[in-house]
Amino acid sequence: MHPTSKMNRLLITGAAGGLGHALRSRLSHLAHTIRLSDVADLGDAAPHEEIVPCDLADKAAVDALVEGCDGIVHFGGKSIEGTWEVIRDSNIEGVYNLYEAARKHGHPRIVFASSNHAVGFYRQDQVIDNTVYPQPDGLYGVSKVFGEMMASAYWNKFGQETAVVRIGSSFDEPKTHRMLSSWMSYGDFVSLIERVFDVPRLGCPVIYGVSDNDTVWWDNTKVAWLGWRPQDNSETFRAKLDASEAKFPGDAPDVVYQGGSFTADGIHEK
Repeated sequence: MHPTSKMNRLLITGAAGGLGHALRSRLSHLAHTIRLSDVADLGDAAPHEEIVPCDLADKAAVDALVEGCDGIVHFGGKSIEGTWEVIRDSNIEGVYNLYEAARKHGHPRIVFASSNHAVGFYRQDQVIDNTVYPQPDGLYGVSKVFGEMMASAYWNKFGQETAVVRIGSSFDEPKTHRMLSSWMSYGDFVSLIERVFDVPRLGCPVIYGVSDNDTVWWDNTKVAWLGWRPQDNSETFRAKLDASEAKFPGDAPDVVYQGGSFTADGIHEK
């Protein structure tokens, strides 16, 4: 299902990262112009693209970046555990700067790339929905909870709409046995983003970014109204993983907690 009308300009932050790179071309149909931003090299712009380098910690630069955009897919920031200084600048200051810019420039609808690591200390033998209390598994997870709360506050206070997507593991295929439960295909992610920009009223839902896998920890029943129906299933890759990847013992973080190895990671110091 494709959105009924194109936006004029869609901003993708973090466009040089893994997801940004993978979805850059896959989202091109959503807008006449795709504005791509990162601190890393983005290569050459296609005819329908414009490249605007930006450090998310630079409030004035983020303000200019958001101006003129009708929608935002926010992949920008530190995407794994790191030092507090890096996470603070990109995932805390950066998110504040983004929401302030959106508030000042017409409230463009936002897809906020949150993470399963916001709830990483729930166990894999639990099925949780989008109303559970966060249990982040590290500083990265804490920063994603902060982003979710910014989205909530700006929706309630200013009417800023955001789809908070707690992304599982979005790759071309699952890389580990844990990802058989957390995997979201690129195609399913694109269809989710299409729905986010197509529904008449979005609000600020929390959505688990996961495909239609046989084994899942996350229940999206309470956001069924969005009309997103993932089509892909990680089970296709189980035999390949069984043949190529050793399984963890039963007490390993990768098979106990939804956040996997992140739950056992220490604090990263300078």
